[in-house]
Amino acid sequence: IERLFLGLRAQRQRPHEVIVVDSGSTDRTVEIAKRYADKIVSIDKREFTFGRALNRGIAAATGDICLFPSAHVYPTYDTWIEKIAAPFKDERVVLAYGRQRGGERNKFSEHQIFARWFPAESVSPQRGYFCNNANCAVRRSAWESRPYDETLTGLEDLAWAKGAQEAGGWLAYVAEAEIVHVHDESWAQVRNRYRREAMAMRVI
Repeated sequence: IERLFLGLRAQRQRPHEVIVVDSGSTDRTVEIAKRYADKIVSIDKREFTFGRALNRGIAAATGDICLFPSAHVYPTYDTWIEKIAAPFKDERVVLAYGRQRGGERNKFSEHQIFARWFPAESVSPQRGYFCNNANCAVRRSAWESRPYDETLTGLEDLAWAKGAQEAGGWLAYVAEAEIVHVHDESWAQVRNRYRREAMAMRVI
């Protein structure tokens, strides 16, 4: 996570504020975050869902555009924030998400998935509702009318994007807003992640 914070500090367009949502981490996350973040919002581990964490973070924010990087990502360029924020100049855009690629510890299969899901060309507006909250930004006013679903076990990003798109909002994919998404999971952890997402997809 410190690499993410350093990447934020290096941006040509600096964030208005940095908010960390912590759900009972037992490593040095909070200790490190205190050196960089403006606010730290805590959620009891027993109450955690991805949607709830996003809602608590946005509720604590004051900006018009809320950018979500996961704790295990970092930007590759100092133009990341300005690139992912650019589509919001069009009032019809309610969500923008950026390109992802794996790091040295990611499994080969995941490198292949990233290459397929996050191509080299930007699209705005996008036809489908695919997106990914590991590198994503939303318009706060759109979130106020449609908070994230706190009951889902995963894919809260797709559920939100689908609803926003059905309401007439535009989604933008920004290939130039690239991050490295580091996963160092066991096969059991990978299986559990996809199991959670499969359960959520049945609802969406």
